[in-house]
Amino acid sequence: MALGLGASAWAGERFGKGLTLSEPTPVATILGAPEQYIGKMVQVRGKVTEVCTMMGCWMQVVDQKDGMRIKVNDGEIVFPRTAVGKTATAEGVLKKLVLSKEQAVARARHEAEEQGRKFDPASVKGGLVIYQVQGTGAVVGE
Repeated sequence: MALGLGASAWAGERFGKGLTLSEPTPVATILGAPEQYIGKMVQVRGKVTEVCTMMGCWMQVVDQKDGMRIKVNDGEIVFPRTAVGKTATAEGVLKKLVLSKEQAVARARHEAEEQGRKFDPASVKGGLVIYQVQGTGAVVGE
C-alpha cells in the first residue's frame, strides 16, 4: 500500500488507502470558505469525538472547536469505537449535502438511534447544509 507524501509522518493504525497529502487543513479554514474545497481532496486532523456505533462508517474529528465528519461507504473502511479520544488524520473529498427538513429529521433520528439517545423531531427546525469528507484513508492513534 502506497502511503503517500505525508503518511510516514503519522504514526498509528491505518485505514483505507492511506494518506496522500503532506499536511492537514484546519477544519475552520475549510468551513470558512467551503465552496473553495468542495470536490477537492482535503486532509483534516483532530480528536475523534464520535464513531458510528452500528457500522463504523463515520467518525467525527474535532480540531480546536470545529468538527468535521469523515464518512465512508458502509464496509469499505470500519472505524473502531476505540478511536474515540484519540487523534486522527483523515482525508478524502469534501462533499456538500443539502437536506430538506424531512431529510434532516430522518438523519437526526437515525443518528440518535445509532448513539442510543432520545430524539425529539421538534428539535429539528429546518433543512440543513452539511459539509463532510468522503473518506479515502485515515490514521488513528497518533
